[in-house]
Formats: sequence, C-alpha cells, structure tokens
Amino acid sequence: MATEVDQVVVNSKLAVLIDADNASPNVADALLAEVAKYGTSFVKRAYGDWTGTNLKGWKEQLLRKSIQPFQQFAYTQGKNATDSAMIIDAMDLLYTNRFDGFCLVSSDSDFTRLATRIRESGLVVYGFGERKTPKPFVVACDKFIYFENLNITPPDDPAPPATPTAGPQVSSANVLTVTHRRAPSTTSGPGSTIDAKLEQQLRDAVEASSDEEGWANLAKVGALITKQRPDFDPRTYGHLKFSEVVIATNAFDIVKRTPAEGKAIVMYARDKKRTPAGSAAAAAAS
Repeated sequence: MATEVDQVVVNSKLAVLIDADNASPNVADALLAEVAKYGTSFVKRAYGDWTGTNLKGWKEQLLRKSIQPFQQFAYTQGKNATDSAMIIDAMDLLYTNRFDGFCLVSSDSDFTRLATRIRESGLVVYGFGERKTPKPFVVACDKFIYFENLNITPPDDPAPPATPTAGPQVSSANVLTVTHRRAPSTTSGPGSTIDAKLEQQLRDAVEASSDEEGWANLAKVGALITKQRPDFDPRTYGHLKFSEVVIATNAFDIVKRTPAEGKAIVMYARDKKRTPAGSAAAAAAS
C-alpha cells in the first residue's frame, strides 16, 4: 500500500514495461494495483518469446489486464534478446515526451543504465522486482518495490493496537502528544526486522529534516529516506505506513499537530536523545 510519504500524483502518465521472461505472472494483479497508486498506466507492454511455453501464465493475463505483448525471438540459445527490445522501446517512448514516468518490471540488472538514462531526462522511474534484484538496478530507480511486499495486505479483522503507556495528552489547542509502548520485535513477510542500522538511518534523517527544537515533519523525513534508499518500504518491516515504522523503534517522541482549523493533522518526530528535561508535550508546546 502507498504510504503517507509517497509522492503520488494520480494523474501522472506512466509507461509500464514488463520483462515477462523475468517476472512471474502471479504478480500481475498486485503489480498494476500498485502502479495505480503512482499514476495512470497509458502504456502497458510485456516482452518475451510468446511462441514458447514458458510464458503461458502471462498469456492468460494479457487480455484480462489489457497488456500488449511484444514478441521477441531468442536469436541465440542462452542469450536474452528481450532486454534489448524492451530498452529500445523504452527509449522510443521517452523521446515522445508524452510520459511523466516509467515502471520497469524486472529483477535483471541489465536495466540499470536504462533507469539512469530515463531519470537523466527528468522522469520518475519506479522499479518492480524480486528481493534478489541486484542493488545497482534498485538504486538507479527513484523508488523500487519488491514483489514480496505486494502480497502483504491488511487483515480483515486486525488486532486492536497496543494500549499506550499513557493516554493522548493535549499539550495545546493544536498539539497532540502520543506516547507509545515499545512494540515487540517487528517481523515482515520476508522476515526483516527494524534493526540498529535502520534506526540510525531514521535518526540521521530526522536530524537532517528537523527545526531548531529538533522536531521534523515525518512526511519530509520519509521523502528523504526514500531518496537515500529507493527500496525502502514499510511493508518490509511489517507495517503499512512510514509513521508506524518510526513509532515501532521507540527512539522518537511523536506529536500530532493541526496547522489550522480544517487542515490535515501533521505528524512530527524528535530523537529522544534530544528531549530536554520534562515531558515531550511541554517541549512541543514551547
């Protein structure tokens, strides 16, 4: 699911290019649902050798998802000609100047230079692939989404949230301080946890985005983390939102502020190491 830190523009025009030889057809539904969070897919193409049996699963998805197949024969056994065809088409689409971004669906590092070239033209690149995707391709994208995370959905009857150690404290008319109890070790679908390395990255991002009092807008923090780590995804750590990951570390004071009447609530975080004597509520009010 999209997080509150994703810079989503629903009217962005996207070109979705799928390396069918390198992606399972089982991800088609979740893939296109994820793409819809970032814009409208005006072009949906899948590349592969459709004369063989290897892509039988994809063939069943083409009509259902309105994906246009592009035939590419394997000129030499053991060589993948699909990559070249997909790269050439991507460049042709890039030069039309009709798109705001590209979605490259593959776990193949051969598309690293393509992602870099598209970004050099000022367009956004969303990558999709398996967790085994080589790091060069991952970091070449503006955002990279792992297939493993697309299968994580909220339960139909979620468990009630942990009881906070203290109820919400209203520190002023427009500031709400929430104190959370440390959550148990958080494990995601693939088994990742919120480790010390991630916690330190969050501390650094909060510090870099903070004001003189140490408070940082979580939306800006999340945007900075995504720039530093294109594959960052709250679902990797068993959460649906970036703020939940920050809270789960128990390393930050969290406040919710209403900028003005009728405006959306904005969440702020401050490293607990910077918290002065007294409550977080008093610090926020000051």
